[in-house]
Amino acid sequence: MARIGTSGWIYPHWRGVIYRGDQRTWLDQYTAEFDTVELNGSFYRWPADARYAAWRDRLPDGFEMAVKASRGLTHARRLRDPEVWIERITRGLHALDGKRGPLIVQLHPSLERDDGLLDHFLTVLPDWTRPAIEFRHPSWHDEAVFAMLERHAAAYCVMSGAHLPCILRATTHLVYVRLHGPDTQHLYAGSYSDDDLRWWADRIGEWEAGGHEVFAYFNNDGEGNAVRNARTLKGMLQP
Repeated sequence: MARIGTSGWIYPHWRGVIYRGDQRTWLDQYTAEFDTVELNGSFYRWPADARYAAWRDRLPDGFEMAVKASRGLTHARRLRDPEVWIERITRGLHALDGKRGPLIVQLHPSLERDDGLLDHFLTVLPDWTRPAIEFRHPSWHDEAVFAMLERHAAAYCVMSGAHLPCILRATTHLVYVRLHGPDTQHLYAGSYSDDDLRWWADRIGEWEAGGHEVFAYFNNDGEGNAVRNARTLKGMLQP
């Protein structure tokens, strides 16, 4: 199974691309077209538990919201002493139960490989959160790190974007893909060509054939590119 969506949904410049009318209806308009979204506002400000419960009640059956871990955990603490943040995160995710997708944990670009740090974090993080780890420092890309993810049933986040390695690695049942744009110099910029998207459709098909569940999110929000690219890729994957 593959779910295709975008990183975030509250973008005023998506008016005319996917949205019409009042912003209060945007989530409903989004969910009429896609079956997943990546909540990235949680990275900047972690929502109250009641907010997650409200999303749970509002989202349609079969929809899953992936949640991005707070920068308080990943960038301020850089995974050190994670227990307080994990308690907050799991409360919010419990409130989202029934509509809860994976937890995406994007590490700080300057955080170099530290096996003990990552192992402790994954040990205390409940596996029901379905974590996906996005490494931004190149030192993490090592077979021993991939093996650690496999032991903890944590997904390696496959990345596409400027100056990021595109490593097609599945470390658990979940495959998590973040598509940060095709521009070779700037993240979150540009629109993927149809040829690019066919290539990704083939990769997703291969993962599905191998029994994996795939979540893929477009993060190139400018000019509505993420919406257009998600629509095209979703169409390519339909039988």
